[in-house]
Amino acid sequence: MSVIGREGISRRRALCCLLALAGGTPLLRSAAAAPRVIKVHARKFVFTPNRIALRVGEPVVFELTAQDVIMGFSVPDLGIREDLPPGKVVRVSALPKAAGSFGFLCDIFCGSGHETMNGVIEVS
Repeated sequence: MSVIGREGISRRRALCCLLALAGGTPLLRSAAAAPRVIKVHARKFVFTPNRIALRVGEPVVFELTAQDVIMGFSVPDLGIREDLPPGKVVRVSALPKAAGSFGFLCDIFCGSGHETMNGVIEVS
């Protein structure tokens, strides 16, 4: 026969539940605040994807890669500008503060066709 009665088990179970909830709350907050990762791949003469949808106040991290030659990734209206060396991952954080359409482009000449290498970020 157990030395701990039903009342002791119920208290212990309640205490464990409270501790689990209290300890799990920071984990839930940090998971909710984790930025969304958006992979963008650059190759002659296209970005994939070339249309990106975001929400105002949504933290994101762009993981940028280039396939063939060094490329540029520029979003002038969001203050983003990075060189993309081939085979490397470049991470850029962003937090859009206003709704709108924001164009991005390759600003390093990569050959004939370069002028069509662009896309748009739609923030709603």
